[in-house]
Amino acid sequence: MLEGLPPNGASHVLRLSCDERRARAVADIIVETFDPTETAAAAFEEDGGPQWTVEVYFAEAPDEPEIRDLIAAATDEETAQAASFSTIAEKDWVENALAGLAPVRAGRVLVHGAHDRARRRPNDIGVEIEAALAFGTGHHGTTLGCLLALARIARRRRPARILDVGTGTGVLAIASALLFHQRVASGDVDPVAVETASANARANGAGAFVRPVVATGLRHAALQGEYDLIFANILAKPLRLLAPSLARAAAPGAELVLSGLLARDVPGVLSAYRAQGFFLAERRDIDGWATLLFRRGGGGW
Repeated sequence: MLEGLPPNGASHVLRLSCDERRARAVADIIVETFDPTETAAAAFEEDGGPQWTVEVYFAEAPDEPEIRDLIAAATDEETAQAASFSTIAEKDWVENALAGLAPVRAGRVLVHGAHDRARRRPNDIGVEIEAALAFGTGHHGTTLGCLLALARIARRRRPARILDVGTGTGVLAIASALLFHQRVASGDVDPVAVETASANARANGAGAFVRPVVATGLRHAALQGEYDLIFANILAKPLRLLAPSLARAAAPGAELVLSGLLARDVPGVLSAYRAQGFFLAERRDIDGWATLLFRRGGGGW
């Protein structure tokens, strides 16, 4: 999952105020360059003005000259020099990550923090994520795009065999399990993500349906089989490399939801999956991130 987890014990933060174009460019290049379990980036609009803020959290002290060079390459030297670095206590990271986060709705699924339990409606399927995992609560365009795809699929059919590759905090697996009352196979390359997703599944009453495993791609016995619905919210390069293995795992008529893609990544991913017999049924762009829904065997909605 692209959003990943906040760095374990985040100790340093970069802050930068600039226009929207530069803010998105900086956040994007940070996400593409660093391991999301060690570095997390967010860009958001400041209240009452046209300026945007970029915040980047690091598990360890960053190489400031290297980061500035990276920002300069994505934007310009003036923007790079405007970035400020400071230390931060872990409790401050949690409080800041939660600031202003509202529940995220996709059909009947409501992803929320503990502080918003009262906002669940009687027919909602609530997925509660711990405060310290704010970057995995569905606010990022990639996760939201996948949740909206899930909501649309749920209005048409009830897939019986579901797989979530790169499960991260487990949001997609948990939402699918609760929505369809089905087991969801899931895995992630990061053991911390797997531990977190497992805890989240238990906390949301989906522990019997969601039991993530540590796996690179589909390389685990628990992930073998054919699936009607597959999620892979990771990054463009691993998505391209996974195309053959995901194709082998897809049952006839299966649907495949891919995200973690910038607009420039889409053509390469389209090409890789069309070569495996998938056809694009829908594309959704949110905050510069694309979510692609493929169907095996072609046909639109």
